[in-house]
Amino acid sequence: MTPRIASLLLPLLRRLEPETAHDLSMWALRRGLAGRSGGQDDPVLSVNAFGLTFSNPIGLAAGYDKNAAVVAPLMRLGFGFVETGTVTPRPQAGNSKPRVYRLEPDRAVINRLGFNNGGLDAYKQNLASVGPRRAILGANVGINKDGANPERDYRELIAAVGPLVDYVTINVSSPNTPGLRDLQSEDRLTAILRAVARVPNRPPILVKVAPDLADQDLRAVIEVCVREGIQGLIVGNTTLSRPLGIQSKLIRKDGGLSGAPLFPLSTRMLARAYLYAKGRLVLIGVGGVFDAKDALAKIKAGASLVQVMTGFAYEGPAMVPRMKRELAAALKKGGYQRVQDAVGTEAEKRAELN
Repeated sequence: MTPRIASLLLPLLRRLEPETAHDLSMWALRRGLAGRSGGQDDPVLSVNAFGLTFSNPIGLAAGYDKNAAVVAPLMRLGFGFVETGTVTPRPQAGNSKPRVYRLEPDRAVINRLGFNNGGLDAYKQNLASVGPRRAILGANVGINKDGANPERDYRELIAAVGPLVDYVTINVSSPNTPGLRDLQSEDRLTAILRAVARVPNRPPILVKVAPDLADQDLRAVIEVCVREGIQGLIVGNTTLSRPLGIQSKLIRKDGGLSGAPLFPLSTRMLARAYLYAKGRLVLIGVGGVFDAKDALAKIKAGASLVQVMTGFAYEGPAMVPRMKRELAAALKKGGYQRVQDAVGTEAEKRAELN
Protein backbone atom coordinates (compact mmCIF):
# COMPACT_ATOMS: atom_id res chain seq x y z
CA MET A 1 0.00 0.00 0.00
CA THR A 2 1.19 3.52 -0.78
CA PRO A 3 0.74 6.58 1.48
CA ARG A 4 -1.71 7.98 -1.07
CA ILE A 5 -3.96 4.91 -0.92
CA ALA A 6 -3.71 4.82 2.89
CA SER A 7 -4.82 8.46 3.01
CA LEU A 8 -7.95 7.64 1.01
CA LEU A 9 -9.20 5.72 4.06
CA LEU A 10 -9.15 8.81 6.28
CA PRO A 11 -12.83 9.73 5.81
CA LEU A 12 -13.67 6.36 7.38
CA LEU A 13 -11.35 7.00 10.33
CA ARG A 14 -12.88 10.40 10.94
CA ARG A 15 -16.24 8.75 11.59
CA LEU A 16 -14.67 7.26 14.71
CA GLU A 17 -14.00 8.92 18.07
CA PRO A 18 -10.59 10.64 17.77
CA GLU A 19 -8.64 8.42 20.18
CA THR A 20 -10.13 5.29 18.63
CA ALA A 21 -9.11 6.54 15.18
CA HIS A 22 -5.60 7.23 16.46
CA ASP A 23 -5.31 3.74 17.97
CA LEU A 24 -6.45 2.23 14.67
CA SER A 25 -3.85 4.26 12.76
CA MET A 26 -1.16 2.96 15.13
CA TRP A 27 -2.39 -0.58 14.52
CA ALA A 28 -2.15 -0.04 10.76
CA LEU A 29 1.38 1.38 11.05
CA ARG A 30 2.56 -1.63 13.07
CA ARG A 31 1.34 -3.89 10.28
CA GLY A 32 2.85 -1.90 7.45
CA LEU A 33 -0.53 -0.81 6.11
CA ALA A 34 0.31 2.90 5.83
CA GLY A 35 2.74 2.26 2.98
CA ARG A 36 6.12 3.82 2.37
CA SER A 37 7.55 6.75 0.47
CA GLY A 38 10.18 5.73 -2.05
CA GLY A 39 13.13 7.54 -3.58
CA GLN A 40 15.71 9.99 -2.32
CA ASP A 41 14.84 13.45 -1.10
CA ASP A 42 15.67 16.39 -3.34
CA PRO A 43 19.06 17.84 -2.24
CA VAL A 44 17.45 21.30 -1.96
CA LEU A 45 15.56 19.99 1.10
CA SER A 46 18.64 18.94 3.08
CA VAL A 47 19.16 20.79 6.38
CA ASN A 48 22.13 20.84 8.75
CA ALA A 49 21.03 21.76 12.28
CA PHE A 50 22.59 21.33 15.75
CA GLY A 51 25.22 19.00 14.32
CA LEU A 52 22.76 16.72 12.52
CA THR A 53 21.92 16.31 8.84
CA PHE A 54 18.22 16.09 7.97
CA SER A 55 17.36 14.80 4.49
CA ASN A 56 14.32 17.09 4.53
CA PRO A 57 12.90 19.62 7.01
CA ILE A 58 9.49 17.98 7.54
CA GLY A 59 9.14 16.21 10.88
CA LEU A 60 6.41 14.60 12.95
CA ALA A 61 5.80 16.41 16.23
CA ALA A 62 5.65 14.71 19.60
CA GLY A 63 2.23 13.49 20.67
CA TYR A 64 1.48 11.02 17.90
CA ASP A 65 3.83 8.19 18.93
CA LYS A 66 3.98 8.77 22.67
CA ASN A 67 5.64 5.44 23.48
CA ALA A 68 8.01 5.20 20.47
CA ALA A 69 6.03 2.16 19.34
CA VAL A 70 5.94 2.80 15.56
CA VAL A 71 9.15 4.71 14.85
CA ALA A 72 10.32 2.64 11.87
CA PRO A 73 6.94 2.67 10.05
CA LEU A 74 6.66 6.44 10.56
CA MET A 75 10.14 6.98 9.15
CA ARG A 76 9.20 4.95 6.08
CA LEU A 77 6.56 7.57 5.27
CA GLY A 78 9.33 10.02 4.34
CA PHE A 79 9.68 12.28 7.36
CA GLY A 80 13.05 13.99 7.78
CA PHE A 81 12.72 13.46 11.52
CA VAL A 82 10.31 11.87 13.98
CA GLU A 83 9.91 13.14 17.55
CA THR A 84 8.46 10.58 19.95
CA GLY A 85 6.92 11.11 23.39
CA THR A 86 6.09 12.90 25.55
CA VAL A 87 7.48 10.32 27.98
CA THR A 88 7.34 10.74 31.75
CA PRO A 89 9.39 8.88 34.38
CA ARG A 90 6.46 6.73 35.48
CA PRO A 91 3.51 5.40 33.47
CA GLN A 92 0.58 7.80 33.44
CA ALA A 93 -3.03 7.25 32.36
CA GLY A 94 -3.68 10.90 31.61
CA ASN A 95 -6.96 12.70 32.04
CA SER A 96 -10.40 11.09 31.91
CA LYS A 97 -12.06 10.46 28.55
CA PRO A 98 -13.32 11.98 26.34
CA ARG A 99 -10.24 14.16 26.09
CA VAL A 100 -9.72 14.74 22.36
CA TYR A 101 -12.16 16.73 20.23
CA ARG A 102 -12.04 17.05 16.47
CA LEU A 103 -13.21 20.46 15.18
CA GLU A 104 -13.95 19.31 11.65
CA PRO A 105 -14.94 22.54 9.86
CA ASP A 106 -11.95 24.33 11.34
CA ARG A 107 -9.31 21.64 10.65
CA ALA A 108 -8.45 21.76 14.34
CA VAL A 109 -8.23 19.59 17.44
CA ILE A 110 -8.58 20.29 21.15
CA ASN A 111 -6.87 17.82 23.47
CA ARG A 112 -6.51 17.52 27.21
CA LEU A 113 -4.70 14.19 27.17
CA GLY A 114 -2.38 14.88 30.10
CA PHE A 115 0.85 13.12 29.06
CA ASN A 116 -0.73 9.65 28.83
CA ASN A 117 2.14 7.22 28.20
CA GLY A 118 3.63 3.92 29.31
CA GLY A 119 6.53 5.41 31.23
CA LEU A 120 10.28 5.52 30.77
CA ASP A 121 11.10 1.81 31.00
CA ALA A 122 8.69 0.79 28.21
CA TYR A 123 9.76 3.79 26.13
CA LYS A 124 13.44 2.83 26.38
CA GLN A 125 12.68 -0.74 25.35
CA ASN A 126 10.83 0.47 22.27
CA LEU A 127 13.63 2.88 21.32
CA ALA A 128 16.24 0.14 21.69
CA SER A 129 14.31 -2.08 19.27
CA VAL A 130 14.00 0.49 16.45
CA GLY A 131 16.99 -0.80 14.47
CA PRO A 132 18.54 1.08 11.54
CA ARG A 133 16.95 4.52 11.18
CA ARG A 134 15.93 6.25 7.96
CA ALA A 135 15.51 9.64 9.61
CA ILE A 136 16.57 11.70 12.62
CA LEU A 137 14.98 10.52 15.88
CA GLY A 138 13.99 12.81 18.74
CA ALA A 139 12.61 12.22 22.23
CA ASN A 140 10.23 14.60 24.00
CA VAL A 141 10.40 14.39 27.79
CA GLY A 142 8.04 15.65 30.50
CA ILE A 143 7.15 15.22 34.15
CA ASN A 144 4.43 13.27 35.89
CA LYS A 145 1.37 15.07 37.19
CA ASP A 146 2.05 13.88 40.74
CA GLY A 147 5.28 13.51 42.69
CA ALA A 148 7.43 15.39 40.18
CA ASN A 149 10.78 16.99 40.85
CA PRO A 150 11.51 18.82 37.57
CA GLU A 151 15.26 19.31 38.06
CA ARG A 152 15.72 15.66 38.97
CA ASP A 153 13.23 14.22 36.49
CA TYR A 154 14.37 16.05 33.35
CA ARG A 155 17.99 15.24 34.16
CA GLU A 156 17.25 11.54 34.66
CA LEU A 157 15.03 11.33 31.59
CA ILE A 158 17.71 12.83 29.36
CA ALA A 159 20.39 10.58 30.84
CA ALA A 160 18.18 7.56 30.11
CA VAL A 161 17.03 8.33 26.57
CA GLY A 162 19.98 10.39 25.34
CA PRO A 163 22.05 7.41 24.12
CA LEU A 164 19.09 6.10 22.12
CA VAL A 165 18.11 9.22 20.13
CA ASP A 166 19.63 12.04 18.10
CA TYR A 167 18.19 14.90 20.17
CA VAL A 168 15.94 15.48 23.20
CA THR A 169 13.22 18.10 23.67
CA ILE A 170 12.33 19.38 27.14
CA ASN A 171 8.57 19.92 27.24
CA VAL A 172 7.67 22.73 29.64
CA SER A 173 4.67 23.98 27.69
CA SER A 174 1.82 21.47 27.59
CA PRO A 175 -1.31 23.11 29.00
CA ASN A 176 -2.65 19.79 30.30
CA THR A 177 -0.29 19.17 33.23
CA PRO A 178 -1.01 21.54 36.13
CA GLY A 179 1.90 23.89 36.78
CA LEU A 180 3.99 22.72 33.85
CA ARG A 181 3.92 26.03 32.01
CA ASP A 182 5.23 27.75 35.13
CA LEU A 183 8.53 26.00 34.37
CA GLN A 184 9.01 28.45 31.48
CA SER A 185 9.77 31.21 34.00
CA GLU A 186 13.36 32.42 34.01
CA ASP A 187 14.28 31.02 37.43
CA ARG A 188 12.62 27.61 37.01
CA LEU A 189 13.91 27.06 33.49
CA THR A 190 17.43 28.08 34.51
CA ALA A 191 17.40 25.53 37.33
CA ILE A 192 16.19 22.76 35.03
CA LEU A 193 18.73 23.49 32.31
CA ARG A 194 21.59 23.64 34.79
CA ALA A 195 20.55 20.25 36.15
CA VAL A 196 20.40 18.87 32.61
CA ALA A 197 23.87 20.26 31.88
CA ARG A 198 25.28 17.76 34.36
CA VAL A 199 24.29 14.84 32.13
CA PRO A 200 27.47 13.54 30.45
CA ASN A 201 27.57 12.93 26.70
CA ARG A 202 24.07 14.34 26.27
CA PRO A 203 22.69 14.82 22.74
CA PRO A 204 21.53 18.22 21.46
CA ILE A 205 18.87 19.61 23.79
CA LEU A 206 15.86 21.67 22.69
CA VAL A 207 13.11 23.39 24.66
CA LYS A 208 9.47 23.43 23.54
CA VAL A 209 7.59 26.60 24.46
CA ALA A 210 3.95 27.68 24.48
CA PRO A 211 2.63 30.01 21.76
CA ASP A 212 0.88 31.97 24.50
CA LEU A 213 4.04 33.43 26.06
CA ALA A 214 4.07 37.18 26.54
CA ASP A 215 6.71 38.95 24.49
CA GLN A 216 8.97 39.69 27.44
CA ASP A 217 8.71 36.07 28.59
CA LEU A 218 9.70 34.80 25.16
CA ARG A 219 12.77 37.04 25.25
CA ALA A 220 13.64 35.72 28.71
CA VAL A 221 13.29 32.08 27.64
CA ILE A 222 15.56 32.67 24.65
CA GLU A 223 18.25 34.34 26.76
CA VAL A 224 18.13 31.53 29.34
CA CYS A 225 18.41 28.88 26.61
CA VAL A 226 21.36 30.64 24.97
CA ARG A 227 23.13 31.22 28.27
CA GLU A 228 22.68 27.60 29.39
CA GLY A 229 23.89 26.06 26.13
CA ILE A 230 20.61 24.86 24.64
CA GLN A 231 20.75 24.20 20.89
CA GLY A 232 17.21 24.95 19.79
CA LEU A 233 13.64 26.00 20.46
CA ILE A 234 10.40 24.45 19.26
CA VAL A 235 7.71 27.11 18.72
CA GLY A 236 5.23 26.14 19.91
CA ASN A 237 2.89 23.83 21.73
CA THR A 238 -0.92 23.92 21.69
CA THR A 239 -2.67 27.13 22.72
CA LEU A 240 -5.14 27.90 25.48
CA SER A 241 -6.43 30.84 23.45
CA ARG A 242 -9.45 30.53 21.18
CA PRO A 243 -8.89 32.54 17.97
CA LEU A 244 -11.86 34.31 16.44
CA GLY A 245 -13.68 32.70 13.54
CA ILE A 246 -13.80 29.10 14.78
CA GLN A 247 -17.11 27.55 13.75
CA SER A 248 -17.31 24.37 15.82
CA LYS A 249 -19.29 24.45 19.06
CA LEU A 250 -16.60 22.19 20.53
CA ILE A 251 -14.44 25.29 20.87
CA ARG A 252 -15.82 25.54 24.41
CA LYS A 253 -14.04 22.34 25.45
CA ASP A 254 -11.06 22.58 27.80
CA GLY A 255 -7.57 21.77 26.55
CA GLY A 256 -4.95 22.87 24.09
CA LEU A 257 -5.99 23.90 20.59
CA SER A 258 -3.97 22.78 17.57
CA GLY A 259 -4.46 22.86 13.82
CA ALA A 260 -5.19 25.56 11.27
CA PRO A 261 -6.46 28.24 13.71
CA LEU A 262 -3.13 28.08 15.55
CA PHE A 263 -1.08 28.92 12.45
CA PRO A 264 -1.14 32.76 12.67
CA LEU A 265 -0.35 32.85 16.40
CA SER A 266 2.43 30.27 16.31
CA THR A 267 4.00 31.73 13.16
CA ARG A 268 4.03 35.25 14.58
CA MET A 269 5.73 33.98 17.73
CA LEU A 270 8.20 31.99 15.65
CA ALA A 271 9.18 35.11 13.72
CA ARG A 272 9.68 37.02 16.95
CA ALA A 273 11.78 34.22 18.37
CA TYR A 274 13.95 34.32 15.24
CA LEU A 275 14.52 38.06 15.59
CA TYR A 276 15.26 37.83 19.31
CA ALA A 277 17.54 34.77 18.99
CA LYS A 278 19.68 36.41 16.29
CA GLY A 279 21.02 33.12 14.98
CA ARG A 280 21.97 31.75 18.40
CA LEU A 281 19.32 29.01 18.42
CA VAL A 282 17.95 26.65 15.80
CA LEU A 283 14.18 27.06 15.58
CA ILE A 284 11.60 24.42 14.75
CA GLY A 285 8.21 25.75 13.65
CA VAL A 286 5.04 23.84 14.49
CA GLY A 287 1.38 24.78 14.60
CA GLY A 288 -1.18 24.62 11.80
CA VAL A 289 1.03 23.17 9.05
CA PHE A 290 -1.05 21.36 6.43
CA ASP A 291 0.88 21.80 3.17
CA ALA A 292 4.08 23.06 1.54
CA LYS A 293 2.82 26.64 1.53
CA ASP A 294 2.44 26.52 5.31
CA ALA A 295 5.85 24.90 5.70
CA LEU A 296 7.55 27.54 3.57
CA ALA A 297 5.83 30.29 5.58
CA LYS A 298 7.29 28.79 8.76
CA ILE A 299 10.73 28.63 7.17
CA LYS A 300 10.56 32.24 6.00
CA ALA A 301 9.42 33.22 9.50
CA GLY A 302 12.58 31.69 10.95
CA ALA A 303 12.28 27.91 11.18
CA SER A 304 15.09 25.70 9.94
CA LEU A 305 12.82 22.69 10.46
CA VAL A 306 9.03 22.25 10.51
CA GLN A 307 6.81 19.77 12.35
CA VAL A 308 3.32 18.51 11.59
CA MET A 309 0.81 16.82 13.86
CA THR A 310 -2.84 17.83 13.46
CA GLY A 311 -2.27 18.29 9.72
CA PHE A 312 -0.95 14.73 9.55
CA ALA A 313 -4.03 13.47 11.38
CA TYR A 314 -6.31 15.22 8.86
CA GLU A 315 -4.32 14.66 5.66
CA GLY A 316 -2.78 11.25 6.30
CA PRO A 317 0.49 9.69 5.07
CA ALA A 318 0.15 11.16 1.57
CA MET A 319 0.84 14.64 2.92
CA VAL A 320 4.54 13.89 3.51
CA PRO A 321 5.71 13.07 -0.05
CA ARG A 322 3.38 15.76 -1.42
CA MET A 323 4.76 18.41 0.93
CA LYS A 324 8.34 17.50 0.10
CA ARG A 325 7.73 17.59 -3.64
CA GLU A 326 5.89 20.91 -3.52
CA LEU A 327 8.31 22.48 -1.04
CA ALA A 328 11.29 21.60 -3.21
CA ALA A 329 9.55 23.16 -6.23
CA ALA A 330 8.64 26.30 -4.27
CA LEU A 331 12.20 26.77 -2.99
CA LYS A 332 13.63 26.46 -6.50
CA LYS A 333 11.02 28.80 -7.91
CA GLY A 334 11.96 31.34 -5.27
CA GLY A 335 15.61 31.14 -6.26
CA TYR A 336 16.73 29.31 -3.11
CA GLN A 337 19.41 26.66 -3.46
CA ARG A 338 18.76 25.20 0.00
CA VAL A 339 16.28 25.51 2.84
CA GLN A 340 18.67 27.61 4.90
CA ASP A 341 18.70 30.35 2.25
CA ALA A 342 15.00 31.00 2.92
CA VAL A 343 15.13 30.87 6.74
CA GLY A 344 13.97 34.14 8.30
CA THR A 345 13.62 36.05 5.03
CA GLU A 346 10.15 37.27 6.08
CA ALA A 347 10.64 37.30 9.86
CA GLU A 348 10.22 41.03 10.26
CA LYS A 349 7.00 41.05 8.27
CA ARG A 350 5.49 38.08 10.08
CA ALA A 351 6.57 39.21 13.55
CA GLU A 352 4.18 42.19 13.38
CA LEU A 353 6.24 44.11 15.90
CA ASN A 354 4.90 47.50 14.90
